[in-house]
Amino acid sequence: MLHALRDQLLRMQASDQQLRAELAASGSLHDGYHPRMAQVHRDNAQALREVISRHGWPTELMVGADAAEAAWLVAQHAIAEPDFMRHCRALLDEASTAGQVPRWQFAYLDDRIRVSEGGLQRFGTQVDLRPDGAFAHALEDAGQVDTWRQQVGLQSLARHLQAASAGPRPTAAAYAARQAAEQAWRRQVGWA
Repeated sequence: MLHALRDQLLRMQASDQQLRAELAASGSLHDGYHPRMAQVHRDNAQALREVISRHGWPTELMVGADAAEAAWLVAQHAIAEPDFMRHCRALLDEASTAGQVPRWQFAYLDDRIRVSEGGLQRFGTQVDLRPDGAFAHALEDAGQVDTWRQQVGLQSLARHLQAASAGPRPTAAAYAARQAAEQAWRRQVGWA
């Protein structure tokens, strides 16, 4: 195991999650893409890019399960870097197919990219929290989604949506504003 690399990945995850908690506590987490959060995501993506160039994708054997998950989180949050996320998806597909990381990590990243590109998600991991509840973004095959979720180790879509609905919901005005801002931002960074 590469202990220094493991520690680095865990620190990257901690910086992301600590800032997320701070922004949530202040009520500003969902007020657009906070500049401080964007900076953490950029810094972490750059560090992961360097890790990948030196070591390849961080697998559980290489860094342990928790640090491999931290690498996935960094890739999942590199939302301002479409090409890098796509590269990570390919690496995660390969590593998860080989059993070196859990397949759900690929599922989440694949769905996030598909939704960001305006496409259909396969595994139903990406949720749209609306004033009337949580809904899955458009699905490739609603009749097959729970089978695909089970194959990658995820709970049913209904349970996933139920958990997502438990938090506070946006007002109609806040939801509309967030949707418009998100679409403009996606075009700006190159998703659409």
